[in-house]
Amino acid sequence: MSAEFPGLGADSVVLITAAASGIGSHMAEAFSRQGCAVHVCDIDEPALLSFLADRPKLTGTHADVSDPDQVTSLFADLLKAYGRLDVLINNAGVAGPAVPVGRITTEDWIRTLDVDLNSVFYCTRAASELLVASKGVMINMSSTAGEFGCPNRSAYVAAKWAIRGLTKTWAMEMGPDGVRVNALCPGSVAGPRLDGVIERDARERGLSREEVADMYTAQTSMRRFVEAEDVVNMALFLASDLGRHISGQCISIDGHTESLSDATAHIQRGA
Repeated sequence: MSAEFPGLGADSVVLITAAASGIGSHMAEAFSRQGCAVHVCDIDEPALLSFLADRPKLTGTHADVSDPDQVTSLFADLLKAYGRLDVLINNAGVAGPAVPVGRITTEDWIRTLDVDLNSVFYCTRAASELLVASKGVMINMSSTAGEFGCPNRSAYVAAKWAIRGLTKTWAMEMGPDGVRVNALCPGSVAGPRLDGVIERDARERGLSREEVADMYTAQTSMRRFVEAEDVVNMALFLASDLGRHISGQCISIDGHTESLSDATAHIQRGA
């Protein structure tokens, strides 16, 4: 076992939602390399089965965490397998509609909040007593959009902004019992999901993919996308003993976001 992140090892049980792909899958692999027992879930059953087939040390549950009944089944599986929980990573999320507020359908609004926000509540409610028992750690996935706002992303912003407030609230509630609660706020993370967001955004704006990609990178001082590894390393740090006094924090991993509106205006002006 690597000693890079002390306190994470064979005695640590980690639950990561929506972990069959994207950042969640990178987190699952990283915590497993540290020697942790890792349980994952995902709404995409074929992707989940494929992911687990290649990683026999991991366990998993097919579950839509926006459904409270399926969250109950997820935690039943977790407890049957391990009997405890040390780290909860609320990672499930969707990009939601990328249109002005007047064009958001009720269905898209509700679905985005169900996946991006309500799932965090359902999983945290189910995990709270387990984390208190283990003096564990919770990490919630927010976004720089939850810090700045973002044009044409109202539903996503609403959920990610709320997660930051819940993170601080739950840190207050569970801190006296030794539980640490933090949120990660990544900027644009390179990968298939971001590629899809850029393509949809480009169609909505009537711009090329390259123009929208340039718009996204122009939002940060460092002018480049975050890598999944950057987010994973921060999660490992916060879950380990290295982060033992860090709680109630919303940590940006973004290359310093300057604005999520100025860059948009820059492109729309044709500059």
